[in-house]
Order: sequence, then C-alpha cells, then structure tokens
Amino acid sequence: MHPVEPSDRGSGASRGARAQRVPAFVAPMKAVTSELPPAIEEAAWSYEVKWDGMRIIACTDGAALQLWSGNRIDVTHRFPELASVTAAMGGRAAVLDGEVVAFDIAGLPRFSTLQGRMHIDDPKEALRRAATVPIQYMVFDIVHFDGHDLTSLPFTQRVAVLDELFEEDGAWHRVSRHDNGTDLLDAVRAQRLEGLMAKRRDSPYAPGRRSPSWRKVKVRNHAEFVVGGWLPGAGARSGRLGALLVGYYEDGRLVFAGRVGSGFNDNELDTVAALLADVARDGDPFTPPLRRVDAPGAHFVEPRMVVEVAYADWTNDGRLRHPSYLGRRFDKDPRSITRP
Repeated sequence: MHPVEPSDRGSGASRGARAQRVPAFVAPMKAVTSELPPAIEEAAWSYEVKWDGMRIIACTDGAALQLWSGNRIDVTHRFPELASVTAAMGGRAAVLDGEVVAFDIAGLPRFSTLQGRMHIDDPKEALRRAATVPIQYMVFDIVHFDGHDLTSLPFTQRVAVLDELFEEDGAWHRVSRHDNGTDLLDAVRAQRLEGLMAKRRDSPYAPGRRSPSWRKVKVRNHAEFVVGGWLPGAGARSGRLGALLVGYYEDGRLVFAGRVGSGFNDNELDTVAALLADVARDGDPFTPPLRRVDAPGAHFVEPRMVVEVAYADWTNDGRLRHPSYLGRRFDKDPRSITRP
C-alpha cells in the first residue's frame, strides 16, 4: 500500500512552446526550504508529496532512454524497469523530471530502502535487484516534448501536457497534485512522510536554478552533508567505524556540523569504512580545525562523500542534534552542499 493522496488533475496545452531538438540532459530546477504559502495565496499554488528518493531526469529521443542523476551521472542501467517510459511516449522525444523511490514493508517511501538499488553499477545485478527491491519513478514535470521546449510555459500547462500524454504502469506514475496545502501537510505528517512541495501554478521551469516558485515544506528534518573524517568505535563497535564527522560548505570552507554515529547496519558500516579508507588524508579538512573534544582520535578524509542525515534540530553552537545516518548520495556534488 502506498501513501494515500487526494487526486487532482490539471489541464492545459503546449501552446507557446519553442520547437527544438531534444537535449541530452536538462539540469533540474531546485526548490527553497520554506513554510506553506499563506492562506490568502493558496489558490496560486499547487501541492504534492515530497518523495524520499533520488531525483532523475529521463531523456528519450523516441527510441532509446537515458536516465540522469541531478549531477549528470548516467544511471540508466541501474533502473532497467523504467525502459517502458520510451514506449509510453509513442516514439516521440521527451524530457521528464521526477523522483525514483523505493518503498519499505509498510508501503512508505524510504531512502534507506533505495540504497539497495541506487549504488548498483553492474547491469546484471541491477536486474536481479529489481526483482527484490522494486522502485517507482514518480514523474512530476515535463520540460521537453516532441521537439518543443516547454520550460517557458506555466507549471499548470506543463503538467497538463504530462497528464494527457500516457498511461501509468507498475514502474512509474504521475504525481498527484492538490489544491489544499494544509490538508496535504496533515496527511503527510500522519503518514510520517518527508513533507510536501508547493509550486506556483504560473511558474516556468528554471533549469539548474533554485527558485522560490518551488517550496519544500518539511515534516521531518533531513539533509545532505559532506564527510570530512571519522571516529573509531568503542564497545560493540571497537575496531570499526564509530561515527562520521560531517559538515557543509560556506564561502568555500568546509564547516563542521557534528558527529553521526547512529543509523548504520553492519554491512553499511563496513562499506562506508572501506570507501573512506581510499580517500584518507593527513590534514583536517574543516575550517576552523576541529577541537580535540569534537574529534578525539579522528581520522580525516578528502571531502568527497555525501551522506543523507536525519536530525532533530541544530544546537546553539551549530551542531546537529540527534543525527542519524540514512545513506550515501553519489548524485550530489560535495561543493554544492550548504547548511540547510
């Protein structure tokens, strides 16, 4: 069973779209973290569930499909069940924007479940994993179709094109859109989902830009951080990784945000430890350097790994409160990670 969403549909057409050759990749539009729009503005916004997954740009020339992560890594072979998207376009070129998600045993989207798919490079292994860890592509926008650039069209016209294009199948779906943000926020809170997205109905698609026309409204805090080191474990974790030292970039400096020691299973502990061993370094990458009390016996690494972390809040001295590890993000550029 998947999270319940009220069903709203828009309508529109592609009038005003510019004809051009379909691009190989379109940098995804980004949202700002914010609150719900005020009630007086609600009619100007459309609302949808924020999925706890991996942003995917799907590009087809009408014959073949390529899937790109947000930072332009080709992940086509990692999600073979999405090949049917091309057939759904009826042989026409298109660029879709959406989120690949995996569901836990309770039918809720979980990034930790998606870890079993998103890091698989071997195409044969990806096919095997597809049978045991199914994914779904939640499509929420279309930015090119049949030779026409749709980015300048209002959001409502783009999604109307999307609604009229194709039927869903078991591997991909159109995201449902809603008129009432307060009701949807109550629903996602009750189902312990990540939050919702609010999108202005008149907003164009701004490739690669973070726009206030798209708002992330979060129920639970989690964000990406860069790993700059790790601490040895103690007790049951003696001789193994104990905690990650994580931070974010500010004015070109890696700023320390705290230690993340919970949320790991045994396999992930060993995998992360092995990956960090390959990027070990002598000097502290954080600015200012860590205090001894923050990092007793620390091992430092090149700041290349990005991880997803859930947390309760920030302390007064700028540290994460009750952080918990969710998984690795290969689809994020470390230098793009700033304080949420």
